[in-house]
Amino acid sequence: MDLFASQDAGLSALFAPRSIAVVGASTSAQKIGGIPIDYQRRFGFDGAVYPVNPHAERIQELPAWPSVQAIGRPVDLAILAVPAPLVDSAFDDAVQAGAKGVVLFSSGFAEVGAEGAAAQARLGARARAAGVRLIGPNCLGFMNVARHVYATFSPAPNVGRVQPGRIGLVSQSGAFGAYAYAMARARGVGLSLWATTGNEADVQLADCLAWLAQDPGTDVIMGYIEGCRDGPRLRAALALAQAAGKPVVMVKVGSTALGAQAAASHTAALAGDDAVYDAVFRRYGVLRARTLTEFFDLAHSAAVAGRPRDRSIGLFTLSGGVGALMADDASAQGLDVRPLGQAAQDRLRDWVPFAAPRNPVDITGQVTNDLSLMERAARLMLDDQRFASWMGFLAAAGASDAFWPVLRSLVAALREAYPDTLLAVSTLLAPERRAELEAMRCLVFADPSDGIRTVAALAGLPAPGAVAPVAASTGPALALAPGALSEPAALALLAEAGVPVVAHRVVHSADAATAAAEALGGRVALKIVSAGIAHKSDVGGVALGLQGAAQVRAAFEATRASARAALPAARLDGALVARMVEGGGVECIAGVHRDPVFGPILMFGLGGIHVETLRDVVLRPLPLAPGDAQAMLGELRGAAILDGARGRPPVDRDALAAALQALADFALRAGDTLASAEINPLIARPVGEGGCVAVDALIVGSAA
Repeated sequence: MDLFASQDAGLSALFAPRSIAVVGASTSAQKIGGIPIDYQRRFGFDGAVYPVNPHAERIQELPAWPSVQAIGRPVDLAILAVPAPLVDSAFDDAVQAGAKGVVLFSSGFAEVGAEGAAAQARLGARARAAGVRLIGPNCLGFMNVARHVYATFSPAPNVGRVQPGRIGLVSQSGAFGAYAYAMARARGVGLSLWATTGNEADVQLADCLAWLAQDPGTDVIMGYIEGCRDGPRLRAALALAQAAGKPVVMVKVGSTALGAQAAASHTAALAGDDAVYDAVFRRYGVLRARTLTEFFDLAHSAAVAGRPRDRSIGLFTLSGGVGALMADDASAQGLDVRPLGQAAQDRLRDWVPFAAPRNPVDITGQVTNDLSLMERAARLMLDDQRFASWMGFLAAAGASDAFWPVLRSLVAALREAYPDTLLAVSTLLAPERRAELEAMRCLVFADPSDGIRTVAALAGLPAPGAVAPVAASTGPALALAPGALSEPAALALLAEAGVPVVAHRVVHSADAATAAAEALGGRVALKIVSAGIAHKSDVGGVALGLQGAAQVRAAFEATRASARAALPAARLDGALVARMVEGGGVECIAGVHRDPVFGPILMFGLGGIHVETLRDVVLRPLPLAPGDAQAMLGELRGAAILDGARGRPPVDRDALAAALQALADFALRAGDTLASAEINPLIARPVGEGGCVAVDALIVGSAA
C-alpha cells in the first residue's frame, strides 16, 4: 500500500486537465486526430483546447499551432495522435512545453515485436524521468465524465454519452472498454472515470485503480485485466480500495498456467495463472465477474445498495415454489436463511392460516385481498430477526399500474424504518420505475436467482477499513542454492522452520538400513535419496510397510537397482529410512510456489499423491493475514473430511494451521532464492494423536 500513500498528483493533473493540446490535430471530426477536438467542443469541456498541426492555421474553428511549445500557455494534457515514427519528437515537444500528462493513441510498439517493445520501454523511462504521466501507447485514452474531458478517439460517445455517476471503469483493452462504455450507457450506469491503459508503458491499470480508490467522486471500481507485470503494485492498489471500503469488480480473461510449465511439483502445476489471480482477488475482497452481464450487475448493485452488515437474509414470496428456489440458492451461496421465532410464525398464521411462516415467508395470493399484508409481514420479519438483507419475490405484480403505488410505498416504508438493511425485490418493472426504487437503495431483479447471487456477492465484500494486517517473517533470512535439495536436506529445513516431520534416518548401506529400521521401531518406509529425482515412486525408488531386517535389506538393494535402471545418470546418495505413519489420518498436501507475477503463493489441499486428480486445493498469496491458515482448511470442497467422515475422528486443525503458517514463514525467509517447496503427503492426524506430520518433502532453489 506504501506505493500509493497518497493520491497520485500526476494522475490527478492528467485526469482533470484545465487545458488540452491535441498533437496531430485534424480538421475532420471523424479522424483520430480530430475526434478529441470535436468531443471537447461539443460535450462541454470548459478549459482551453489547442490543436497542434504545423500544416494548418485553423482546425475545427480553433487557432492551430505548429508545436506544443509554440502555444506559449500552460498545457496540462497533451494528446498525441501521430504515427509511431513521430512519437519521440512529439513527446519531447510536450514535455518541454511543461505538459503534466500525455495520452498516446499511436500503435506500433510492444504489440508488434521486440523492436517496438524496446522503443516502448525507452518511452516509459523518459516519461518517468520527466515526471510526466503517460497513458498508452496503443490505447483509446480516457474520459473524465464528471468534468467533460474526452481524451479519446472511441466512437462510443458519439452514439450517446453515459451519465455522470460514481463508478470508475478501467480497462487494459480499448475494444473492451468501448463496449463496456456502450453497455453502461444502455443500462443507465453512471460513470466517474473511464480509462483504457493499452500497452502500459507508464500508467498501469493498478495506478488507475489506486487513483480511483482515493477519488472522492468514485464509490465503486470496475476493472478489465488481461495480465499484470507488477503484482505488488496491483496488490497495493487493491489494498487501497479495500481500506477505503470501495467494492472492486474485475473481469480477468485468460486461464493459462504460466508458472506451471515443466514444473517439478504438484504445487507449481496447480497454482496456475488464473488460480493465482483468484486467490489474490479473494484476499482483497474483489468480486470477480465471469460475464459482462455479471460485471455490470455487481458493480451497479454495489453502487446502489452497498454491503450488507452480515450474511443473514429474510426471504418473502407470493409463491411457495419460487420461495423454495430462493432458499436453495441462498443456502448454496452461504447465506444465513434462519427461521423466524415461534411467536412471529404464530402471528403470521393468525393473519393467513395457510401461510408458510418460517423463512422463506409465503403469504400466498391472499395479498390480493389485503395489500397491507406485504408491509406487515416484512416488518414482522425484520423486527423479529434483524436480517441484514431482505428480498421479496412479487411475481409479475410490478408490471401492474394498480400495484405500483403499493410497491413504491412498501419500499419507502422499509427504507425509512430499516435504513441499514439491504433491500431487494424480484419483479418486472419498467426502467423508470426500477430507477425510482434504486434511488431508495432497493435492488431490483427480474430473476430471483440473480438477486440471491448478487446479495451473496455483496455480503462477501470487506467492511470499510477492514484490511487484515499482514507481516513478513521476523526470522533470519535463508539463502537456498539453485536446484532441488535432497529429501533429507528438505526435511531438515522444514523441521528447523517448525513443520513437524516424520522420524527418519539417512543410511548408505543395507546394514545401516536394517539398523535404522530397528532403532525407529515398527514398520518403516525406505526411499532412495537423490536430489535429481523429484518423484521417487515413479522410478521404483520407494518401498513401504517394511518390517524385519530381511525386508529392509531387500528393499535397499531393489530401490537402488530400480532407480539406476530408470535414470542411469542420476546420483544416488543413500536411502532414507522413516517410521511409517500409521493409525489413521488424512493425506494432505502443502506447498509454496513462486508465481512470476505475485511472488510466493501458499497451497493446501487434500489427496496427497492424488491431488492432481482431486484438484481440491486452496491458494493464498504470502504473507498470510491472521486467520488465513485456518480459513484455508475450511475453504476446501472436502473440508468435512477433516472434521471426520463416516465415523472417523476429526483431525487436529490447529496443528495443520500451524504447519501451514510455518511453511509460509519459511518461504518468506527464503525470499527470491526459493522456487518451490512441497510437503506431499502431509498427514493430518486425529486430535490428540500427534497433530500432523510431513512424510515427504521437495524444495527447489531458484536459478534466478
